[in-house]
Amino acid sequence: MLGLKDLSAKQINLIIQEAFTYKKQFSALGRIKKSLLDKTLLTLFYEPSTRTMTSFNVAAGRLGGRTHNVSVSASSVQKGETLIDTVRNLEVMGFSAVVIRHSHGGAPQLAAENTAMSVINAGDGFNEHPTQALLDIMTMQQFKGDLQNKKVVIVGDIAHSRVARSNIWGLNTLGAQVAVCGPATLIPKGIEDFGVTVEHDLGRALADADFVNVLRMQYERQANQNFIPSKREYHRLFGINEKRLAKAKPDLLVLHPGPINRSVEISTPVADGKQNVILEQVVNGLAIRMAVLNLLIGEKA
Repeated sequence: MLGLKDLSAKQINLIIQEAFTYKKQFSALGRIKKSLLDKTLLTLFYEPSTRTMTSFNVAAGRLGGRTHNVSVSASSVQKGETLIDTVRNLEVMGFSAVVIRHSHGGAPQLAAENTAMSVINAGDGFNEHPTQALLDIMTMQQFKGDLQNKKVVIVGDIAHSRVARSNIWGLNTLGAQVAVCGPATLIPKGIEDFGVTVEHDLGRALADADFVNVLRMQYERQANQNFIPSKREYHRLFGINEKRLAKAKPDLLVLHPGPINRSVEISTPVADGKQNVILEQVVNGLAIRMAVLNLLIGEKA
């Protein structure tokens, strides 16, 4: 599971439907088949994570598997060990799959080419974050069904966002209409080639939208460059707040991959309001990761 760019609609829907099946069983965890018995999941995160790492750990546990987290800051990586050597050494210890987050795009692909373990991309550079996009799409389907011709606006730091890219690939494949919106400094050149429309006026972008997926400002990936005049100015022009929602369709739903920067990309009333489905995304993320793990390494009937 390296990205959504090359997945078909059938494959995307297979994962999501399996996730919905698991979600229905959350109220009775004893019903969930322990398909990962005798399997061990390795999480190898070269960048910080809360939701993604935790949900993979919980997902594996609910399926009867075990997990082991490698702290890169305390590993042999700090001594100069390469990613290939790391995964090869860990593979012979008997892990069934590895979940990798890395600051360099293509790192999970490189690992997959050099190990027999199943490899899951948990975010690589500016490239992709496939399970985040899958849980976003699952959440959209949960509330509005088929996404054919539904309009999804992705707002914010598009240039530095792997979540945006995975969402674009997946949503386009399922027939949604995708628009990206943000300051010109944060919209990459040629993004139209991805099959999206570009808008720099947030009010115009939201006018006929069914969903708005609000991205976090990726300060840690901006190399200390000033892409916006100030946080206050950014929020004034591109922040999602109650006034903007009041001018949009009444059933517009707000998503956010987290963590939230309140009063920057989203106001507190919206982050805690009735039109956001942010916590539902977290629940769906657990179901998606259970589905991915089961499809990749679960015991088949």
